[in-house]
Amino acid sequence: MRTYTQTHPWLKFALDLRQIEYTTWLLLGEAVSKVEHIAGVPLKPDAAQHLHAVYLAKGVLATTAIEGNTLTEEEVLEHLQGRLKLPPSRQYLSQEIDNIVDACNRIGADVLQKGATPISVDEILEYNKLILRKLPLAEDVAPGILRTHSVMVGRYRGAPAEDCRHLLGEFCRWLNDLKFEPGLEQVYAILAAIAAHLYFVWIHPFGDGNGRTARLIEFRYLLQAGFPTPAAHLLSNFYNQTRTEYYRQLDRASRSGGQMAEFIAYAVQGLVDQLREQLRFIRDLQWDTAWRNYVYEKFGKSSSSQLRMRHLVLELSKVEANGGWVSIPAVPDLSARMAKEYAGKTSKTLNRDINAVTEMGLVQREGRQIRANKESILAFLPARALAKHAPTDEDPA
Repeated sequence: MRTYTQTHPWLKFALDLRQIEYTTWLLLGEAVSKVEHIAGVPLKPDAAQHLHAVYLAKGVLATTAIEGNTLTEEEVLEHLQGRLKLPPSRQYLSQEIDNIVDACNRIGADVLQKGATPISVDEILEYNKLILRKLPLAEDVAPGILRTHSVMVGRYRGAPAEDCRHLLGEFCRWLNDLKFEPGLEQVYAILAAIAAHLYFVWIHPFGDGNGRTARLIEFRYLLQAGFPTPAAHLLSNFYNQTRTEYYRQLDRASRSGGQMAEFIAYAVQGLVDQLREQLRFIRDLQWDTAWRNYVYEKFGKSSSSQLRMRHLVLELSKVEANGGWVSIPAVPDLSARMAKEYAGKTSKTLNRDINAVTEMGLVQREGRQIRANKESILAFLPARALAKHAPTDEDPA
């Protein structure tokens, strides 16, 4: 008899769907719907690239921040663009980011090329090796090598070291043998991803990097469920945003003797919330594209003065601070383009341009302040009455 059967008897590798509340099933349906929406939304190449970069930064930062990485989202974006300069004492932080990016890229390439494939113990060892590559580690930790000592995570003790390889084998066999009901593959794949996360942290097979490895496995199964890559990072982002609750839920599931329903409900609600937020982000990208196209159409074949006014509207459209409002005297300082357009021009020219674009409905004016009237094109959305609890424009279905 193996030791874990006495110390961790709940490691039976099963998913009891009867425990899951009906509200969680409803949220799972919404998650699948939103994933299909995100996957089917066409974006301009630069907007699609921006979406991918932002959510890659969020995802890789999230899974490292949970473990103590102190870089900001802006710093991670700068690093991914090759522009971040860190002192030697902080360079390990960017190495943590690089390791997760490399692992995600490798998993993503495999899934996109091969589709859903069986997972193996060797692959999991490789994930941990990638995660811990070139990082300072404790003496009893080796990348991609199973631990030989007991570990405590808060109040939780990981499975016996002598059973870790056996348990990882059982873990892989369980995942590879899961059968999904036809037509509900995505729903069950989401549940499998979350359950795999729990089982992996219960085993805790490595001396370090267990949480990151668990989240990589979760990422893999979301990709295999048909999640587009920006959405496959969302659970990690949610866990990071609710870090205290994440650890509380893990602790509660561990002390409950293997009860998963509450952790699954927590994770699925967070996933749906993150999908809603990502759809709002995509909607804003589409809104910006539609607005820019509308501005170009309003001016058509333009004279030099009309080109100047078009540039004025488009530069105002980029302003985010102060609700987009800009004082009129500050307009030439908005950008190098505006400085060039109004160089040598009098304030009379600027005011004439502002009056013209205001009359066209492209700009709003209040006293000595103006802003782009991007909301004007929302009038072209289909009219509808909103039920009391229906999703709104701020919460797209």
